[in-house]
Amino acid sequence: MVETRSMLVPLYVHPLVDPAAWEALARSAPRLYGVVLNAADGPGSTYDPAFADAAELLRAAGIRVLGYVDTAYGDRPVGDIVADARRHRQWYGTDGLFLDQAAAEGQLVPHYRRLAAEARTLGAHTVVLNPGVHPDPGYARIADLLVTYEGGWDTYHRAGTPGWTADHPPERFCHLIHGVPAGLSGLAARTARLRGAAVHCAVTGDGANPWDALPEALHAG
Repeated sequence: MVETRSMLVPLYVHPLVDPAAWEALARSAPRLYGVVLNAADGPGSTYDPAFADAAELLRAAGIRVLGYVDTAYGDRPVGDIVADARRHRQWYGTDGLFLDQAAAEGQLVPHYRRLAAEARTLGAHTVVLNPGVHPDPGYARIADLLVTYEGGWDTYHRAGTPGWTADHPPERFCHLIHGVPAGLSGLAARTARLRGAAVHCAVTGDGANPWDALPEALHAG
């Protein structure tokens, strides 16, 4: 049985380069928690009508569209992050934000609490934080979804799960796994669930941008 709304897909490829991938996402709506829209390491400096059309296609299918924003592990100015969030909302009608390269240290929890509040003020219904590791537990009280693993399949089987995660429902956690051997996407999904993450994405791609193609599980979408 396929679980519903269990996949968060970062699809970092231009809609004109691979329109079929974006169309397949729209057909896969019942399986998706959301899709991360990343025009140019963020919304880009200018409006892109192709991304606007792709975002509208997804929204029409009932899919959350999350605008990608780099937070530089807490080093990026709040004003720059807010400007990116505003452009995502104005240009592409995003439903929420995917705050990437999030910090994990406890002393930066107040900074990310402010970022989440700013995002929601701008209309973000969903705020995803991606430290890519298990951060200080305080981050789980900020984000709607917390990415506690982003990395390769080869190291995924050694990744641990701290005890504090049991204090939160699995729907609050996500694992993003790349370099998954062909045919093992189902195993990756089951492993994520066993480790307390109800949301995941498993792709075969690797290298500088492993998120430039659909997850294997959606190829037949």
